[in-house]
Amino acid sequence: MESNDREIRREEERATDAARANHKVRKDNNTRRTNKLWLWLGVLVLIFILLYWLFSIGMFEDLAGTING
Repeated sequence: MESNDREIRREEERATDAARANHKVRKDNNTRRTNKLWLWLGVLVLIFILLYWLFSIGMFEDLAGTING
């Protein structure tokens, strides 16, 4: 009777360990995906800022008449 209880506990522990390991793998994958999304968002924002900066410099130089063109 007691050995049967031990076996049941061991099986429950194995199932719990497997579920925890599966959860950790899924969490790591989701974290990587989220980090990639934030990285791409940052890259797009930086590109937008660069293009806006270049456009504004061109406009201000044209308005000031400092370009010979």
